[in-house]
Amino acid sequence: MALGALWLLAGLLGVRQAAAVLRLPPDERLTDLETWLGENGVLHVKGSLYDGDGAFTGTPFAGLALKPLTRAAEQSLGVAWTFGTLLLVVALGLVVARTLPRPVSRNTKLLAAPVALCLMALSLPVRNTFTLGQTSIIPVLLVLLTLLPRTSQRQAGVLTGLAAALQPALLLFAVVQWLTGRRRATAFAGGTFALCTVLAWAVMPRDSQTYWLHHIGGAGLGGSADGLANQSLHGLLLRIGLSGPAELALLAVLAVAVAVLGLRRAVHYAKDGQLLLAAAITGCVALAVSPTSWQYQQLWILLAVVGRVGRRSSDRLVWPVLVVLVMTLNRTALMPDIESLGHIAYNAPLLAALAAALVVPFLSRTSPLWNKPVETAYADPARSRFRHVPLLRLYRRPLTRPNVLLELMLIRVGYFVYSYIRAHAPDERSLAEGHGRQILDLEGWLHIDIEHWFNHIVADTPWLKDSMGFYYSSLHFFVPITLLAWLYLTRPAAYRWARTPLALTTLLALLGFWLYPLAPPRLMPGLGYVDTAHGPQDLENPDFGALTKLSNQYAAMPSLHVGWSLWCGVIIALVAPKLWIKILGLMYPVLTTAVIVGTANHYVLDAVGGAVVVAAGFALQYVLTGAGKVPPKEIAAPGGGAAALARLRTRLAVRGRGAATGVAGASSAAPGGMEPSAAGAEGGEPPAAEPAAAEPADAAR
Repeated sequence: MALGALWLLAGLLGVRQAAAVLRLPPDERLTDLETWLGENGVLHVKGSLYDGDGAFTGTPFAGLALKPLTRAAEQSLGVAWTFGTLLLVVALGLVVARTLPRPVSRNTKLLAAPVALCLMALSLPVRNTFTLGQTSIIPVLLVLLTLLPRTSQRQAGVLTGLAAALQPALLLFAVVQWLTGRRRATAFAGGTFALCTVLAWAVMPRDSQTYWLHHIGGAGLGGSADGLANQSLHGLLLRIGLSGPAELALLAVLAVAVAVLGLRRAVHYAKDGQLLLAAAITGCVALAVSPTSWQYQQLWILLAVVGRVGRRSSDRLVWPVLVVLVMTLNRTALMPDIESLGHIAYNAPLLAALAAALVVPFLSRTSPLWNKPVETAYADPARSRFRHVPLLRLYRRPLTRPNVLLELMLIRVGYFVYSYIRAHAPDERSLAEGHGRQILDLEGWLHIDIEHWFNHIVADTPWLKDSMGFYYSSLHFFVPITLLAWLYLTRPAAYRWARTPLALTTLLALLGFWLYPLAPPRLMPGLGYVDTAHGPQDLENPDFGALTKLSNQYAAMPSLHVGWSLWCGVIIALVAPKLWIKILGLMYPVLTTAVIVGTANHYVLDAVGGAVVVAAGFALQYVLTGAGKVPPKEIAAPGGGAAALARLRTRLAVRGRGAATGVAGASSAAPGGMEPSAAGAEGGEPPAAEPAAAEPADAAR
């Protein structure tokens, strides 16, 4: 069933991408293709391919190969080209599945192709290729065909030469062939490349001279080299302000260093039997050293997910998750809107390519960790008084600390999704104000409509106004993040069960924002509320206030200020070692409720809604995974992991309880090939155990 679902998902993603292109108006779809092949395209005119605005950036041989397509009508060409590109993506996915390092487990063999197709269909390079009508998938496919077991050296050389004739930087694959002992393939690659180039020069001498001599392999063609779209070392140096001879000299040094080090790694992994990883590394080197590397050429970075890294199975998710995020999300989703971090997001594809080529320590197939990562300790699901709880009976809670990089990536993406959904929730003013009047009427009937009275007390008391304004604007994010960090460092097992209800609470709150847009008291016209936290708002203006440009101001029900603070209070009450700390933790949501009402940002019923979604978050976690008891201290203490598990079993056996009551150790052996991976070394000792502290006895999971 899972296999069928994956193939169905891959098919739907492919059809969706094709439909998204064909639905565009003729002047907006396949823009690069139309620029080349349209009525006034560069391939129709008798002048140079590179005259005018320089839209054509391919080699003269690429232009020569596209010449026959100019006879096709625009509409039929658009449809045929779109579905032809779709077939190329399918072929690429199938080849990727066939070139995984052997031996490959049965599950990996079945799932590799649909997983590869799904990832490629979602990736920005493939989506960009579809939209622009580019040919960038063809060189990648030609190179990967050389990795198939039955491809001879002659065939491999010819395929590599054709790929290099379309993208000259791919001649680096011929270098790898030479260094791995496939000298005959290198000779055929060089000969094929030279033959194609000479043929194009004979047919189009002026264009060839322009491309190879004036622009030196395409440098300077197309868009501005210092634009963010150019993810190469040349583009990076130009963006940081270097130019002229100094930039070219530094570029030459960096390009040589990246090529030498990257190709050495590619040769190492090729000899290790990881041909697909070696190809991905070589492609990443080619992207970095090329004068220009546009988005549709960056598919090599995505292929690097096949590299296996990490000592623990959870660590092996870090690298593939990072690559998938870089290749599928825009820079706004990758990094917060902070200037110093923005430069990382702007150059994320290049940094990922350099990491794959030079830094990430992919495991060798000879490493003992290749198929047997460090053992992870798990707690079996606890029994429940209810028959069908937990619903996820096969789930076993890990007792070790999760990978910090993976957690940070997921938190960042989760917050981006939260911000996006909140910003795009319905924000019609009349509807939100109508809901506000409904809330006030209900509170009046319940005799809890204290917002106006309390808001004016705060507004008329300067010290209270200032302190509540600071509290409202700063502690909402600071306290939950600090608590999560403390749990992660000192109570890793508690961190795992504490983060889940927080995530579920936030998801349920987003549903409330979408279904019930609500104007807070400060945005209700004519009622006399004072916005003590943000200052006066022009309520007569339909688009009042600068805040409306930042986020949806009608996402008031439920209050996540109260929801997150109540979650903090519950967790602190469960894990704090001293009574006074527990009391302070429980006072935090009470104070937050007073602040949100006093600053006119929420109604009392919004706070009730926040408490409801927190309770629902804990309840949903209990239904899914049960309320497991807190693990023994030794599991997460120094010397934890497999060593702690062995000590615990010995101790339990001595006590006569059996060898492993309530605790199971799992060897998360990684299947071959497409198994996601993360940074780790080849071989080596197991990692040091992780610190821990005592956990609460019956905490909600």
